[in-house]
Amino acid sequence: MIKVAMFDTKPYDKTYFEKALPDNIKIKYFTAKLDENTYPLCKGFDVVCAFVNDDLNSEVISGLYDFGVMLIAMRCAGFNNVDVKSCYKKIHVVRVPSYSPEAVAEHAAAMLLTSARRIHKAYNRTRDFNFSLAGLEGFNLSGKTVGVVGTGKIGRAFISIMQGFKCNILAYDKFPSQIDGVTFTDMDTLLSKSDIISLHCPLTEENFHLIDKTAIDKMKKGVVILNTSRGALIDAEDLLVGIKDRKIGAACLDVYEEESDLFFEDKSGHILGDDVLARLLSMPNVIITSHQAFLTDEALSSIAQTTIKNITDFFDGKPLENEVCYRCEQFEDCKREKQKKCF
Repeated sequence: MIKVAMFDTKPYDKTYFEKALPDNIKIKYFTAKLDENTYPLCKGFDVVCAFVNDDLNSEVISGLYDFGVMLIAMRCAGFNNVDVKSCYKKIHVVRVPSYSPEAVAEHAAAMLLTSARRIHKAYNRTRDFNFSLAGLEGFNLSGKTVGVVGTGKIGRAFISIMQGFKCNILAYDKFPSQIDGVTFTDMDTLLSKSDIISLHCPLTEENFHLIDKTAIDKMKKGVVILNTSRGALIDAEDLLVGIKDRKIGAACLDVYEEESDLFFEDKSGHILGDDVLARLLSMPNVIITSHQAFLTDEALSSIAQTTIKNITDFFDGKPLENEVCYRCEQFEDCKREKQKKCF
């Protein structure tokens, strides 16, 4: 029996994983986040299943290794919260690189449409029997220039949606590739020419605070910024200043840099201690959702199935298609390329 400890578990996690579980895997569900205070709960488990706001730093990795944990199975695409260097030659790391690109892309488009047509304001008005249209003027997407940062599967899915609205597409990617109807350009050009900018790239040391005061100064007045990737791609304080200065016309955020103690939790009975987030929420041209872009039936099913497959492949000695290793981009003799585990 393979014993798995799942952290930061929500009701929907348990529902979808229980549907996908084979007879040889047993999961213990913990609602707590994994960090240096909670990793002792992992004693006696073979696998740890973690999510985006768990903190798998070097201390946690060392503790898991001492307990005999052999595999970290991230049930998400991102792994910037895992010290993969500390994992090398200790614990293998796998992830879910693609669960439903359409889910995230469609959420980004939904937020954009909601903002552009003031649907959130109209919804609140009509519930109070206020049927006035004053102040609800929006704008067409057709003909607008949309800058897409990151053209992986999610970025491409978003591009396809925007092309359906007859938008002009600019794109930036560290490794550009041919996409019909898309003009790849440098970041400065994308910032200065785009009416709408949407982020679809992973968080790295290189692009931390990709959108900051310097970047915002290069943008068009009235630009709309979308982020459904990672919160730290945007300097939230600089974003707030840009909104207050009327440089940024609207912001649609599904992620936030300091979200780890807030998102996925019910804080409705508490005073919000994050002043920047409180100010952003008070802005009439800001829409914030709590990291829910992935939350569809299709995506949740795919996440559970892929995570379970990652686990069973590991214990069956099969190649780990979704393994993460810090050496892979630094060494030519990567064992993964030879269909082996990283170590």
